[in-house]
Amino acid sequence: MRDALDHHLNERGLSAEDFSELMIRLLDRGVLCRDESNREAELYDRYLQAAEVVEDYLSVLRIRVLHEPRFNLVRVFPPGAEVPGLVDADDSFGSGLRERLNQQEVALILVLRAEYDKALREGQVDEFGQVMLSLEALNLSSRNLLGRSLPEQQSERRNLLRRLRQLRLIRSPSDAELDSGEAWLTIRPGIISLVTDSALAQLASPEIENPEDQPSAEESN
Repeated sequence: MRDALDHHLNERGLSAEDFSELMIRLLDRGVLCRDESNREAELYDRYLQAAEVVEDYLSVLRIRVLHEPRFNLVRVFPPGAEVPGLVDADDSFGSGLRERLNQQEVALILVLRAEYDKALREGQVDEFGQVMLSLEALNLSSRNLLGRSLPEQQSERRNLLRRLRQLRLIRSPSDAELDSGEAWLTIRPGIISLVTDSALAQLASPEIENPEDQPSAEESN
Protein backbone atom coordinates (compact mmCIF):
# COMPACT_ATOMS: atom_id res chain seq x y z
CA MET A 1 0.00 0.00 0.00
CA ARG A 2 2.84 2.37 0.87
CA ASP A 3 4.56 1.57 -2.44
CA ALA A 4 1.36 2.30 -4.35
CA LEU A 5 0.93 5.59 -2.49
CA ASP A 6 4.52 6.62 -3.21
CA HIS A 7 4.01 5.74 -6.87
CA HIS A 8 0.89 7.91 -7.19
CA LEU A 9 2.60 10.79 -5.39
CA ASN A 10 5.69 10.55 -7.58
CA GLU A 11 3.48 10.73 -10.66
CA ARG A 12 2.18 14.05 -9.33
CA GLY A 13 5.57 15.43 -8.37
CA LEU A 14 4.97 15.12 -4.62
CA SER A 15 6.97 13.45 -1.89
CA ALA A 16 5.64 11.43 1.03
CA GLU A 17 6.59 14.36 3.26
CA ASP A 18 4.56 16.76 1.09
CA PHE A 19 1.56 14.45 1.38
CA SER A 20 2.01 14.03 5.12
CA GLU A 21 2.08 17.80 5.69
CA LEU A 22 -1.09 18.22 3.64
CA MET A 23 -2.98 15.47 5.43
CA ILE A 24 -1.92 16.58 8.90
CA ARG A 25 -3.06 20.14 8.22
CA LEU A 26 -6.32 19.04 6.63
CA LEU A 27 -7.24 16.63 9.42
CA ASP A 28 -6.11 19.02 12.14
CA ARG A 29 -7.95 22.09 10.88
CA GLY A 30 -10.68 20.42 8.85
CA VAL A 31 -10.46 23.13 6.21
CA LEU A 32 -8.12 24.71 3.69
CA CYS A 33 -8.89 28.08 2.14
CA ARG A 34 -6.48 29.37 -0.48
CA ASP A 35 -6.90 33.06 0.30
CA GLU A 36 -6.32 32.63 4.04
CA SER A 37 -2.50 32.75 3.99
CA ASN A 38 0.52 31.92 1.86
CA ARG A 39 0.87 28.63 3.71
CA GLU A 40 -2.73 27.60 3.08
CA ALA A 41 -2.41 28.66 -0.55
CA GLU A 42 0.59 26.33 -0.88
CA LEU A 43 -1.26 23.44 0.75
CA TYR A 44 -4.43 24.06 -1.25
CA ASP A 45 -2.42 23.95 -4.49
CA ARG A 46 -0.82 20.76 -3.25
CA TYR A 47 -4.29 19.32 -2.68
CA LEU A 48 -5.17 20.13 -6.30
CA GLN A 49 -2.13 18.14 -7.41
CA ALA A 50 -3.17 15.10 -5.41
CA ALA A 51 -6.93 15.47 -4.95
CA GLU A 52 -7.71 11.93 -6.10
CA VAL A 53 -5.03 10.45 -3.84
CA VAL A 54 -6.26 12.47 -0.85
CA GLU A 55 -9.87 11.42 -1.38
CA ASP A 56 -8.97 7.75 -1.85
CA TYR A 57 -6.84 7.83 1.29
CA LEU A 58 -9.57 9.43 3.40
CA SER A 59 -12.32 7.23 1.97
CA VAL A 60 -10.75 4.27 3.78
CA LEU A 61 -11.54 6.14 7.02
CA ARG A 62 -14.99 7.10 5.67
CA ILE A 63 -14.00 10.73 5.89
CA ARG A 64 -15.53 12.76 3.08
CA VAL A 65 -14.01 15.67 1.23
CA LEU A 66 -16.00 18.64 -0.04
CA HIS A 67 -14.10 20.74 -2.59
CA GLU A 68 -15.58 24.05 -3.67
CA PRO A 69 -13.34 25.30 -6.51
CA ARG A 70 -15.24 28.58 -6.93
CA PHE A 71 -14.24 29.53 -3.38
CA ASN A 72 -10.83 27.77 -3.41
CA LEU A 73 -12.02 25.86 -0.34
CA VAL A 74 -11.65 22.27 0.88
CA ARG A 75 -13.38 20.82 3.94
CA VAL A 76 -13.31 17.33 5.40
CA PHE A 77 -16.26 15.78 7.22
CA PRO A 78 -16.28 12.79 9.59
CA PRO A 79 -18.36 9.65 9.03
CA GLY A 80 -22.08 10.24 9.37
CA ALA A 81 -21.92 14.02 8.98
CA GLU A 82 -24.57 15.60 6.77
CA VAL A 83 -22.71 17.43 4.04
CA PRO A 84 -24.39 19.94 1.70
CA GLY A 85 -23.53 19.06 -1.89
CA LEU A 86 -22.60 15.43 -1.21
CA VAL A 87 -24.78 12.34 -1.21
CA ASP A 88 -25.46 11.18 2.34
CA ALA A 89 -23.39 8.23 3.46
CA ASP A 90 -24.99 5.38 5.37
CA ASP A 91 -22.89 5.86 8.52
CA SER A 92 -24.20 6.07 12.05
CA PHE A 93 -20.88 6.18 13.83
CA GLY A 94 -17.75 8.27 13.90
CA SER A 95 -18.65 10.77 16.59
CA GLY A 96 -15.24 10.20 18.11
CA LEU A 97 -13.66 12.08 15.22
CA ARG A 98 -15.90 15.10 15.68
CA GLU A 99 -15.15 18.11 17.75
CA ARG A 100 -18.57 19.36 18.72
CA LEU A 101 -19.20 23.06 18.71
CA ASN A 102 -20.54 24.61 21.86
CA GLN A 103 -24.02 26.11 22.04
CA GLN A 104 -22.91 29.68 21.44
CA GLU A 105 -20.88 28.67 18.40
CA VAL A 106 -23.76 26.68 16.94
CA ALA A 107 -26.18 29.55 17.46
CA LEU A 108 -23.92 32.16 15.89
CA ILE A 109 -23.08 29.98 12.89
CA LEU A 110 -26.79 29.47 12.21
CA VAL A 111 -27.41 33.21 12.41
CA LEU A 112 -24.49 33.90 10.07
CA ARG A 113 -25.85 31.40 7.55
CA ALA A 114 -29.28 33.03 7.73
CA GLU A 115 -27.71 36.45 7.11
CA TYR A 116 -25.65 35.04 4.24
CA ASP A 117 -28.77 33.62 2.58
CA LYS A 118 -30.55 36.93 3.04
CA ALA A 119 -27.67 38.75 1.34
CA LEU A 120 -27.76 36.23 -1.51
CA ARG A 121 -31.44 36.93 -2.10
CA GLU A 122 -30.81 40.66 -2.04
CA GLY A 123 -27.77 40.50 -4.32
CA GLN A 124 -25.43 41.83 -1.63
CA VAL A 125 -22.65 39.30 -2.26
CA ASP A 126 -19.31 40.51 -3.61
CA GLU A 127 -17.31 38.96 -6.45
CA PHE A 128 -15.59 36.60 -4.01
CA GLY A 129 -18.86 35.27 -2.61
CA GLN A 130 -18.45 37.23 0.63
CA VAL A 131 -20.97 39.27 2.60
CA MET A 132 -20.31 42.28 4.80
CA LEU A 133 -22.24 42.50 8.07
CA SER A 134 -21.87 44.94 10.94
CA LEU A 135 -21.43 43.59 14.44
CA GLU A 136 -24.50 45.58 15.45
CA ALA A 137 -26.59 43.94 12.70
CA LEU A 138 -25.33 40.50 13.74
CA ASN A 139 -26.32 41.17 17.33
CA LEU A 140 -29.78 42.32 16.23
CA SER A 141 -30.23 39.27 14.00
CA SER A 142 -29.24 36.98 16.87
CA ARG A 143 -31.87 38.58 19.11
CA ASN A 144 -34.54 38.33 16.43
CA LEU A 145 -33.83 34.73 15.43
CA LEU A 146 -32.75 33.19 18.72
CA GLY A 147 -33.89 35.58 21.41
CA ARG A 148 -30.32 36.08 22.62
CA SER A 149 -27.64 38.72 22.10
CA LEU A 150 -23.95 38.22 21.50
CA PRO A 151 -21.91 37.72 24.69
CA GLU A 152 -21.64 40.95 26.66
CA GLN A 153 -18.17 40.23 27.98
CA GLN A 154 -15.60 41.41 25.45
CA SER A 155 -13.25 38.50 26.07
CA GLU A 156 -16.04 35.97 25.52
CA ARG A 157 -17.13 37.73 22.35
CA ARG A 158 -13.57 37.84 21.02
CA ASN A 159 -13.08 34.13 21.69
CA LEU A 160 -16.32 33.30 19.93
CA LEU A 161 -15.39 35.25 16.81
CA ARG A 162 -11.86 33.87 16.89
CA ARG A 163 -13.29 30.36 16.76
CA LEU A 164 -15.32 31.22 13.67
CA ARG A 165 -12.22 32.68 12.04
CA GLN A 166 -10.44 29.38 12.65
CA LEU A 167 -13.27 27.61 10.84
CA ARG A 168 -12.78 30.01 7.89
CA LEU A 169 -16.36 31.22 8.27
CA ILE A 170 -15.67 34.90 8.86
CA ARG A 171 -13.05 37.58 8.66
CA SER A 172 -13.04 40.11 11.47
CA PRO A 173 -10.97 43.16 12.41
CA SER A 174 -8.63 43.54 15.35
CA ASP A 175 -9.82 42.96 18.90
CA ALA A 176 -9.63 46.70 19.56
CA GLU A 177 -12.08 47.41 16.74
CA LEU A 178 -14.36 44.61 17.89
CA ASP A 179 -14.47 46.12 21.35
CA SER A 180 -15.71 49.40 19.91
CA GLY A 181 -18.95 47.74 18.83
CA GLU A 182 -18.80 49.44 15.42
CA ALA A 183 -16.84 46.74 13.62
CA TRP A 184 -17.82 44.98 10.42
CA LEU A 185 -17.44 41.27 9.74
CA THR A 186 -17.02 39.48 6.44
CA ILE A 187 -19.04 36.27 6.15
CA ARG A 188 -17.15 33.86 3.93
CA PRO A 189 -18.88 31.54 1.45
CA GLY A 190 -17.62 28.48 3.31
CA ILE A 191 -20.55 29.00 5.68
CA ILE A 192 -22.71 27.20 3.10
CA SER A 193 -20.77 23.94 3.39
CA LEU A 194 -20.99 23.87 7.18
CA VAL A 195 -24.70 24.54 7.70
CA THR A 196 -27.26 22.37 5.94
CA ASP A 197 -30.48 23.71 4.48
CA SER A 198 -32.45 21.54 6.91
CA ALA A 199 -30.71 23.16 9.88
CA LEU A 200 -31.45 26.58 8.43
CA ALA A 201 -35.10 25.65 7.94
CA GLN A 202 -35.33 24.64 11.59
CA LEU A 203 -33.91 28.01 12.59
CA ALA A 204 -36.74 29.74 10.75
CA SER A 205 -39.40 27.41 12.16
CA PRO A 206 -41.84 29.02 14.62
CA GLU A 207 -41.72 25.79 16.63
CA ILE A 208 -38.25 26.68 17.88
CA GLU A 209 -38.74 28.68 21.04
CA ASN A 210 -35.32 28.62 22.67
CA PRO A 211 -31.66 28.02 21.79
CA GLU A 212 -31.68 24.54 23.32
CA ASP A 213 -34.00 23.46 20.50
CA GLN A 214 -31.45 24.41 17.84
CA PRO A 215 -30.01 21.63 15.68
CA SER A 216 -26.43 20.77 16.54
CA ALA A 217 -23.59 21.67 14.20
CA GLU A 218 -20.59 19.48 13.78
CA GLU A 219 -17.25 19.91 12.16
CA SER A 220 -14.17 17.82 11.79
CA ASN A 221 -11.63 20.37 12.73
